[in-house]
Amino acid sequence: MTGAELTMSGTVVVVRHPLVQHKLGLLRDVTTTTQMFRQLVNELTLLLTYEATKDLADEEVEIETPLERTTARRISGKKVAVCPILRAGVGMLDGVLSLVPGARVGFIGLFRDEETLEPVEYYVKLPGDIADRDVILLDPMLATGNSTAAAIEIVKRAGATSVRLIALIAAPEGIARVHRDHPEVTIVVAAVDRGLNEVGYILPGLGDAGDRLYGTK
Repeated sequence: MTGAELTMSGTVVVVRHPLVQHKLGLLRDVTTTTQMFRQLVNELTLLLTYEATKDLADEEVEIETPLERTTARRISGKKVAVCPILRAGVGMLDGVLSLVPGARVGFIGLFRDEETLEPVEYYVKLPGDIADRDVILLDPMLATGNSTAAAIEIVKRAGATSVRLIALIAAPEGIARVHRDHPEVTIVVAAVDRGLNEVGYILPGLGDAGDRLYGTK
């Protein structure tokens, strides 16, 4: 990302571009309205998508401009599948599609079993050709990482071989959990926060992303 300062640790990329950090600060603010929160999530996702897709393969093609023939670059090979993790991940979807409008979209619904504390899938709908696509998973908060790791396993079982995750904020515990099972997955975030509280919320974080996106609390 032009002008961005990137901190990379293994397969974690923290985007420190001033625009990203400015919008993240507004997103964290408890006084930010639901409408503004949605807009900021969309804008942040767009900026993070720019970074997350920088290594997509491209190729040279010939085109005709209004004045003459020339060469241009186009994305080649695999196409993109965007898979938000329900429900909060849906709030990030438009940000990706604004840059990659031709992407196919899949949805992954998970809930936590209160007895086993393990994620349980309740809805999965993925593109039929997901094995031929670069998969971008969307989840605003990478907290414990259990649901995210399960979502990665779901798309892998469906045939995906190229998977990356875009999250707004991550906790070190969540990063470690994902990379324990899926070390090859690149995680792109705006910030890695201090850690988790006793009920699994990221600190300092921004609260419950789903509730703040949809005004449900």
